[in-house]
Amino acid sequence: MKVVLVIPARFQSTRFPGKPLAKLLGRPLIQHVYEQTRNLKVVDRVIVATDDERIKKVVEGFEGEAYLTSNRARTGGDRIAELAQRMKAELFVNLQGDELLLDPEMLVPLITLFRKKKSLLVGSLMRSIASEEDFKNPNIVKTVSDREGFALYFSRSPIPFFRDRPNNFPLKSVYQHLGIYIYRRQPLLEFSGWPTGILEDFEQLEQLRFLEHGYRIKLLETRVVRFGSIHQKILRPQKLF
Repeated sequence: MKVVLVIPARFQSTRFPGKPLAKLLGRPLIQHVYEQTRNLKVVDRVIVATDDERIKKVVEGFEGEAYLTSNRARTGGDRIAELAQRMKAELFVNLQGDELLLDPEMLVPLITLFRKKKSLLVGSLMRSIASEEDFKNPNIVKTVSDREGFALYFSRSPIPFFRDRPNNFPLKSVYQHLGIYIYRRQPLLEFSGWPTGILEDFEQLEQLRFLEHGYRIKLLETRVVRFGSIHQKILRPQKLF
């Protein structure tokens, strides 16, 4: 079963235009993300999917593989679906191009699970939220799941709401969604053909498009620490950009 890890990378970001090419320790961010994933044994191929020739050129400059997509892709998932139309892999993993501080080893159990259970179609990762500040931060996406570990919803709002304990909620009961996805090829192609969902538009969370169309998203809890082995240098006190 072929597994392709795809790193979507846009140049025109609202908050930080050109972020994939920003230098950190003398190398562009996209290179750090690429190099920390290409040695994963559960992945057959790593590709950067971008709509910008500058990013493609930089990736090829460090001997990475890049695919130039159209500029019409609405989300990273749509960008990967465009690549999947031309590639016959069974599983596609979506790792955002700015996820520099994710330890790639957290991908291994998720990919292994999908290799074994072919009934699973779409999946992602979550982990316990560490602080009330994170729980209330709209930039940190929260999720809730059913008893079988399938997502019920994703939101930028604090979910669930602890009605009887508004100021003293159990942090171990709340989860952060990590922006990593795994898809089988057919659901991914269907995803790109659907219009943007109402909830997806409200929350600006692409995974809600799957939920709005009745797909179940399997969530796997990870306890892998966020910082990978290469990050001791990165986390030293310094100006990163």
